[in-house]
Amino acid sequence: MRNQRWAPAVALVGLVLAGCNTQDEPQANVELDTPAQKASYGIGLNMGRSMAQEGMEDLDPQAVALGIEDALADNEQRVSDDELMEAFTALQTRAEERMAQANEEARKAGEAYLAENAQREGVTVTESGLQYEIVESSETGERPTPDNVVTVHYEGRLIDGTVFDSSLERGQPLDLPVGGVIQGWVEGLQLMREGETYKFYLPSELAYGEQSPSPTIPANSVLVFDIELLEVKDADGMSRSAAPVEESAGDLPAE
Repeated sequence: MRNQRWAPAVALVGLVLAGCNTQDEPQANVELDTPAQKASYGIGLNMGRSMAQEGMEDLDPQAVALGIEDALADNEQRVSDDELMEAFTALQTRAEERMAQANEEARKAGEAYLAENAQREGVTVTESGLQYEIVESSETGERPTPDNVVTVHYEGRLIDGTVFDSSLERGQPLDLPVGGVIQGWVEGLQLMREGETYKFYLPSELAYGEQSPSPTIPANSVLVFDIELLEVKDADGMSRSAAPVEESAGDLPAE
């Protein structure tokens, strides 16, 4: 197959094609009426969204379109394999440098936030660095252990107030194993009683650290959670509370 020598670099497209200039005027001569046209637009839209998450701003959207056009038409490539490899490497290096800078900025911002937050009245700091305050307390509720399953309502935010996850917005509490969540939650949930609501401030090392599970959570982020502990269950509480799965071909997971 042609161009196999730089095929690994093509896998980097998702890392570097964020430079499509979304401020450009839309192409007025492009029709989006037929299923093929709509699907084509959808491919570009999905690519652009995933690429933009990487923060690259270097690419020329016209050159991107030209490359796609040449590939589909099986035209002779206009840039040599060696030049392509060099270009991909350069963009990847720039992306890594930008990511490292953003991670360092996030780390410093998080440290400053926690240092200031720790001085507020009502905030307690544990030995691990976890910070919390009690919003609603209970004298009788049960405290969970790492072997328990708990039912919680929660909302997670970045330190700038951006909500990245919320069972409240979904209108559905979550069952989860206490010992199977991020470290800050494992520690924090064991401080709570049923019926209580706490606000937790998780240093990045008690959350996701340098590895983020989502583009909405930058690496090294301090995370703020409001958690309401609704119920403490035994170790098999999740399986008992889960809705039964209908045994039909359409419902079973693919092998």
